[in-house]
Amino acid sequence: MTSIVIPAHNEARVIGRLLDSLLAEPSGPSESCESSASSVSSEDETDIVVVCNGCTDDTARIAAARGPRVRVVEIPVPSKHAALRTGDDHARGFPRLYVDADVVLTAADVRALTEPLNDDTSGILATAPERRIPLAACAWRVRAYYQVWQRLPAVREGLFGRGVIAVSKAGQARIAALPPLMADDLAASLAFAPEERLVVDAARVVIQPPRTWPDLMRRRIRAAVSTAQVERHRRPEEASARTSTADLKALLRREPRLFAAVVVFAAAAVGARRGARRAIRAQDFGTWLRDESSRQN
Repeated sequence: MTSIVIPAHNEARVIGRLLDSLLAEPSGPSESCESSASSVSSEDETDIVVVCNGCTDDTARIAAARGPRVRVVEIPVPSKHAALRTGDDHARGFPRLYVDADVVLTAADVRALTEPLNDDTSGILATAPERRIPLAACAWRVRAYYQVWQRLPAVREGLFGRGVIAVSKAGQARIAALPPLMADDLAASLAFAPEERLVVDAARVVIQPPRTWPDLMRRRIRAAVSTAQVERHRRPEEASARTSTADLKALLRREPRLFAAVVVFAAAAVGARRGARRAIRAQDFGTWLRDESSRQN
């Protein structure tokens, strides 16, 4: 049985969108009997746990309204780490997916992510989907930033920044042993060697980006603070999570047309590091700086 754990803190505006996508199965006259049987089997074998942590809105009610395939657990503490561990306590099986409430993922994507984890000979302990980031409604500087960000080697190859990670039983044991960190997805990605993790081409997650430059900077300051926290826990043999000047120079050599976008990216990086200094000095790794623009309909 595959389990899906969804930590949710005041996600009433988006939790229904994700659950509807996970629960829906393709249907129509072109679907074969064999395909229909596969869909029924998938429904029977998928366990969805929504952990509402410190919610003061209708997240729990909206999730529960999706029916018996969705189990809702409520905890009083607004903590993603606590929600993930609570989800582990209630989840029934493996492979196990951890999915952010504000992304969109389908049942077919879930099957694609779990397939490598069911192969005991693959050596793969963790998988994640390719990203789809719709940028049409974003300000031009936000679009320029993501033009660069999505091309960076660490971003393409890592499991972070996708809102979804799937793990085998052995993989779950590894990430459960991690300390509570703000950048839990980055820490989880770094916990696996390159040969132990896989970005699955056949799976796609839709990630809503920030709409405006201030919204983007809130995200980037949060990322700078959380990356600093991860770096403090990083073992010497582990790769750094930071983007280097060499990465940007290599990108420009390959695609000189991105010069203006690289300037925007660099400006965001410098601004985020400056904005993060106070929190890092104070060791404030709990202030989330949530971007609400990505939760707009």
